[in-house]
Amino acid sequence: MTDTVEDFDARKARASQWFSDLRDRIVTAFEGLEDSHAQGPLSDQAPGRFEVTPTERKGPNGEDHGGGKMSVMRGGRVFEKVGVNISTVWGELAPRAQKAMAARGVPGMEDDPRFWASGISLVAHMQNPHCPAVHMNTRMFWTPGAWWFGGGADLNPCLEYDEDTAHFHAEMQAACDAHDKTYYDHFKAWADEYFFIPHRGRARGVGGIFYDDLNTGEWEDDFAFTQSVGAGFLPAFQPLIEKRRVQDWSEDDRETQLRHRGLYAEYNLVYDRGTKFGLETGHNADAVLMSLPPVAKWY
Repeated sequence: MTDTVEDFDARKARASQWFSDLRDRIVTAFEGLEDSHAQGPLSDQAPGRFEVTPTERKGPNGEDHGGGKMSVMRGGRVFEKVGVNISTVWGELAPRAQKAMAARGVPGMEDDPRFWASGISLVAHMQNPHCPAVHMNTRMFWTPGAWWFGGGADLNPCLEYDEDTAHFHAEMQAACDAHDKTYYDHFKAWADEYFFIPHRGRARGVGGIFYDDLNTGEWEDDFAFTQSVGAGFLPAFQPLIEKRRVQDWSEDDRETQLRHRGLYAEYNLVYDRGTKFGLETGHNADAVLMSLPPVAKWY
């Protein structure tokens, strides 16, 4: 049975609402971490809170092309900077973006460049160098000729703990295994490749999972998997922060953290496909560049 436009209107609305609900759960959990930080470094400071800013995407003549919500916490006692952004945008792809989509095998771009995209994107940079930075996103993309899901999560510690890496990967594997036993190995390898920094000859972190262009032909199955990845994020990340936030750190630890953040910034500005797409499609630049760390160093 061929899907109708009405089918996808309903599906797009469901996906957009789910990303928004996930954003709410994560923001609540992160503010809860700030509130419960009663001992350890910076525990005597006031707990951080998210500042929420609406974002807009306008067409060439000022018409509404969607938008979203940028939620950023700065200077918390657990989070130095964390952003949890959602957006639902639509319009027509610019020529460069059309060519990029066509090169990826998306049909019909030359004839009908319309698109719709919705998702959640999260990046957290922590106060305590023992607490790992983290990235997570899930998204849905639609064009008249195709649809797909993408996303994943990856851990970026500057001071690595093998048990933390094992826990994070175990939660990502559980999210994958609930849907397809082949997903974890495939998407883990994809993350290792995608988050590799060629000019440094190393990965930006300890990996996780990454997937894109996911269209098995069964929208409900692919959406359910994407929901599992998003829902698996807090169980994968939150216990690590609850454990590490109480540890003292040294000036050397802080230096290591700042240099690692430089590595993270290099990757996001030079290679990250989401950053390039967001800027090329006219989305709010502050929201697109939310992933950049508040302070970093290079030598």
